[in-house]
Order: sequence, then structure tokens, then C-alpha cells
Amino acid sequence: MTGLGKLTKRNLKMFFKDKGIFFTSLITPMILLILYATFLANVYRDSFESAIPDGLALKETLLNGTVGGQLFSSLLAVCCVTVAFCANMLMVQDKVTGSRKDMLIAPVKKSTLAISYYAATLVSTLIICLVATAVSLIYVANIGWYISVSDIVYILLDVFLLVMFGTALSSIINFFLTSQGQISAVGTIVSAGYGFICGAYMPISQFGSGLQKVISFLPCTYGTSLLKNHALRGVFEEMKNLGIPTEAIEEMKVVLDCNLFFNGNKVEISTMYLILGLTVAGLLAVYILMNVFLTKPKKK
Repeated sequence: MTGLGKLTKRNLKMFFKDKGIFFTSLITPMILLILYATFLANVYRDSFESAIPDGLALKETLLNGTVGGQLFSSLLAVCCVTVAFCANMLMVQDKVTGSRKDMLIAPVKKSTLAISYYAATLVSTLIICLVATAVSLIYVANIGWYISVSDIVYILLDVFLLVMFGTALSSIINFFLTSQGQISAVGTIVSAGYGFICGAYMPISQFGSGLQKVISFLPCTYGTSLLKNHALRGVFEEMKNLGIPTEAIEEMKVVLDCNLFFNGNKVEISTMYLILGLTVAGLLAVYILMNVFLTKPKKK
């Protein structure tokens, strides 16, 4: 464990020492929050208002709280994965500079080296995503606050699990990268496409039935839904207190992707956690096995 601790500490120092990678990772969530609030707020508002029964008027703060919760949860769902790819660049840079080869020559197990990269990326990504969470909470507090302390605790748990997922996924993909150009290409693809397939840019309920079925097999979909459930729980509770029919509220949950279905059956929140947890464990196991069996032997 001493070797693992030293390697993890070294990787963290290298990440924070590289101001370009660090500030890019830190600023990205802030830029996304501005872009989401500017361009996606109206999309979210229109999507939500379409599910409101005719003749039912909601106060402005409740509408703003709903839109803010969607923006907040969507931002975190994307950042937990895209920031992990950015923070995990060190693994590829060590290949480019030859540092990884030097470490493999030393008496360090391949699995220990692999876990050290994962642990360092997990910590750095988590720090940045927690900062993004704090900024997002401040934003929501200024437009319409319906989030309880317990909701915040669950949101932090969701962020932690999604960061673990994003770090494991980026570790597997980055394992095959060997140049700066490949890093940039993969980062661009992930940043552009991940938000769509996880339901962050547009509610999955707005997609065609065929695409919905495909997306229902992706674990990232359930991570986004977990964040939405906890970011919007207070909003739906307030609607219930205002006397809005339960049927109408459930329909809104479907439109906003709080209620997801697999083969026609509703996926419970506990099941979403199970899916995400098992996926993280599976990806991490694959990543470690790849490092053990696919890494070139040490030089004698």
C-alpha cells in the first residue's frame, strides 16, 4: 500500500502542477453552467410546461426551481465523466514522455500502477466536481430553491458514484491512447456526444421509442436520472402540497426522466444505484485486468 500511496500522491502532484490541465478541468463546468443556463433553459422550460395539465398555473419560482434542478443535474451528469477524461490525461502523457516505462522497470506491480492512476484521477475529478456542485447550488438558490439537506447528501453520493464511473470509463479508453492528438480527439468526441446519450442535453422521453430502448441499456442514463430525482424531489413535493394531482406529477416525472422504464417496467431508484455500482465494479475490474495482461513485460 506504501507504493500505491506514493504513486497516487505523485500523480496528484503532476495533475495540479500542470496548470493547463488543472484550470481547463476547473473552468469547464463553469462554462457549461453558463451555456446551459443560456441555451438549454428554454428547452427545459418548454419540455416541462408541455407536461403541465391545461388550466394549471404554477408560480414563477416553482418553474425556475424545476428548470434550475434540470440544469444542475444535467451539468453534473456530464462533468463527472468529461472532467474525468481530462484529469486522466496524465496516464497517456506518461506514455508519451516514457515515465510509465520507467515505472514499469521499477519493482512496482502493474495492478498497483493502474490503481494509482485511477485513484489520483478519482480524487482530482471529485474535487473539481464538488466545486461545480457548490457553484450550481448557489445558482439554484438564486432562482428557486426546493432542495433539502437530505437531497444534497444524495446528490453528493450520486456525484461520487458518477465520478467513479467516469474515471473507470476514461481509464479503459485512455489505456489504448498513445499520443496528445489522440487525447484531444477522444476528449472532443466525449464532450460532444456524452451529454446526448446520457439524457443531459435533451430528456430521453423526447427521443424516439427505438432510441429510448437502446439508451435504457446504458448505465450512464441511470446516473443522470438519479441526479434529476434528487435535484427535483423538492419541486415535486411542493407541487403535491399545492394540490396538483398525483397522476399529473407522475407524468411530469416521466417527461423529465425522473421515471425511467426498462422493457415497460419502471426502474426504481435502488435499482439505479445497483446498476451504477455494478457497472463501476465491472469497469474497474476490466481496467485492472487490461493493465496486468495487456501491458508489455518489464525490461530486464
